[in-house]
Amino acid sequence: MTQENKDRLLRLLQQHKALGISEQIDFDKFYLYSIITHSTAIEGSTVTEVEAQLLFDEGITSSKRTMLEQQMNLDLKVAYDYGREWIRHHEPITVDWLVLLASKVMARTGSGYHSIGGDFSAAKGELRKLNVTAGTGGKSYMSYQKVPARLAAFCEELNRRRRTIDPADVAAVYDLSFWAHFELVTIHPWADGNGRTCRLLMNLLQWEFDVLPTKVLKEDKAEYIQALIDTRESEDLNIFLDCMARHHCQHLQHDIDQFIRSTTDRGGQKTAKVDTKGGHKTRDAILDMISQNARITSTQMAEGLGINRSAVSKHLKKLQADGIIRRVGPDKGGHWEVIKTEK
Repeated sequence: MTQENKDRLLRLLQQHKALGISEQIDFDKFYLYSIITHSTAIEGSTVTEVEAQLLFDEGITSSKRTMLEQQMNLDLKVAYDYGREWIRHHEPITVDWLVLLASKVMARTGSGYHSIGGDFSAAKGELRKLNVTAGTGGKSYMSYQKVPARLAAFCEELNRRRRTIDPADVAAVYDLSFWAHFELVTIHPWADGNGRTCRLLMNLLQWEFDVLPTKVLKEDKAEYIQALIDTRESEDLNIFLDCMARHHCQHLQHDIDQFIRSTTDRGGQKTAKVDTKGGHKTRDAILDMISQNARITSTQMAEGLGINRSAVSKHLKKLQADGIIRRVGPDKGGHWEVIKTEK
């Protein structure tokens, strides 16, 4: 991704973390439900996030939606639950495992196919034995005969990158996950379910390296698909990387704005969860922000913490007086340095 997108992404992730948004009760669950609902919506489902919650938590179906749409969401929920547990063990990703993952995505909605290349079942995650195109009049994907070898090569390269990546390089982790998404969807191994499975793999890689998973909202569908097309036609991966990074930044900004509004009382005063009275929570948050971005400004810290700049300045002065941090260089153009960590 471009340096501009990288800088913005890292800044927003810092702010998201400093605000403690991910620590809200049930954030992880509802964030996952949102990912699933929008992923199926891109494929035609009209199930809403509220309906998905009732379906997943209470087993309550909606009379407004077809059974196929609701089964699509149930299948993807099972696939995410399985994948999130599996990826924790950092096992090699293989063709057989991708087939298994796809079978969970398509378990209730996959069809059987009879083709010149042979019979196969989408419900079992089996690789396609027919040629497919990207929609009516769209460009053809690679011949089905080439899929097994290309998929094996993809797995080999993906595992190599997983072994060698620096987990602390957050932008590189996102680039890896976006690259995997693009490569897998370009191979298009299945007759159906490619989009859902590729977005699932992208999210699993993000969970593996402990970064906030990317949502692809249904509202982003047109730009998202166009980015895939433009990247294939121009053979410029940066088009897709920047599109995904840009959308992720937009969604992070939305979540941050929404959280700040929800923690603001009628008088306009922030009621952020951090301790703004000199407690260790604020000090720890400031130290964490400095550790992630040595050039962060007090204004950016204040925005991330939901407190005023003067309060941040007091904490910074106290941290410097205690020998925890020091300022290197001028206010403009300098940077912070952590001398020692607090016990």
